[in-house]
Amino acid sequence: MMQRFKAALLLRRNPHFPRFLNQYRALCSLPDSAVTDELDDQVLVEGKPWSRTAILNRPSVLNALSTAMGARLQKLYTCWENDPDIGFVAMKGSGRAFCAGGDVVTLYHLINTGKMDDCKEFFRTLYTFIYFLGTYLKPNVALLNGITMGGGAGVSIPGMFRVATDKTVFATPETLIGFHPDAGASFYLSRLPGHLGEYLALTGDKLNGSEMIACGLATHYAHTARLPLIEEQLGKLVTDDPSVIETSLEKYSDLVSPDKQSVIKRIEMLDRTFCHDTVEEIIDALESEAGKTNDAWCISALRRFKETSPLSLKVSLKSIREARFQTLDQCLIREYRMSLQGISNQVSRDFCEGVRARMVEKDLAPKWDPPSLERVSEDMVLHYFSRLNEFEPDLELPTKLREAFT
Repeated sequence: MMQRFKAALLLRRNPHFPRFLNQYRALCSLPDSAVTDELDDQVLVEGKPWSRTAILNRPSVLNALSTAMGARLQKLYTCWENDPDIGFVAMKGSGRAFCAGGDVVTLYHLINTGKMDDCKEFFRTLYTFIYFLGTYLKPNVALLNGITMGGGAGVSIPGMFRVATDKTVFATPETLIGFHPDAGASFYLSRLPGHLGEYLALTGDKLNGSEMIACGLATHYAHTARLPLIEEQLGKLVTDDPSVIETSLEKYSDLVSPDKQSVIKRIEMLDRTFCHDTVEEIIDALESEAGKTNDAWCISALRRFKETSPLSLKVSLKSIREARFQTLDQCLIREYRMSLQGISNQVSRDFCEGVRARMVEKDLAPKWDPPSLERVSEDMVLHYFSRLNEFEPDLELPTKLREAFT
């Protein structure tokens, strides 16, 4: 019953690298117990009589996800699911963000120092938790106040309830750093109305809270001032009944709709332009619309295409299209292959180059390889959907123990 309820509700990374090396050196000089305490502080726990709240706690980096955070979330959520005295769980972020995504700058430094096993562990840990969340047996409430991007969306959208606010900023901006929308993004983007998922995946454009409600990425909307009331009310509940939790959330929810300039109001035009089979055809359609109407939205979308990695555009489009016919676990296993290919530099160094240009050196002038769509071959794209080599294991998820999320 709960899985059906979740399915019905499902569609209704300025991360930086702050002090990582210094923190790492400092941690290495501490006793094991102190190291554990420091890592545990990245996810705090708030206890209520019948619920628990996980607090993502790296506010200086907009709560960017680390391997330690993924492991701790998995441990906590497993413990809470098995505890009969806990009816439901919640997640929120410290500071002005829910979560800006994975800590890709740390990944950049790990890649450049040859620590590929650590990179693989990051993706395994994060994707495994996302699958666990998508099959979770208790209600989960994510309070998406502030920046919610990339992996931050991954650790919230597969859950049962997602509360957006007037400060929520959602995006999957991975093509801007030479990567692909991952952490389950291909699954939920592919299930958005029309071809909105392709648009968000390829351009990295942002949505606000009202737009998230309109397209189904969020289940509830509340002004920021009401969040303390929502948290207080949730803390008083003694229940594991999703309908009771929904009634509580609705009590403090606000009715909103996107403004006239929103992409949500342009779904017909978006569908006409993003329905095509190739990135080149999509761009041609946008140019045709822009030429006929001089529409500002088309012009903005075309400008965004010029900022993104040509290889990432083609890889991401194929990913979204395949995801429409896959379950969550199938999407995560495929995304894991794609992510390992993206960080391996076998086909291209676009990920490292994108992170360097936008988040490390910040010259905002990435040199993509290949530099144009015409130079991206079909073999390059297909390579991203295969294992690194015949000995590289796929992501192992507990699909035999937990029902697949479709």
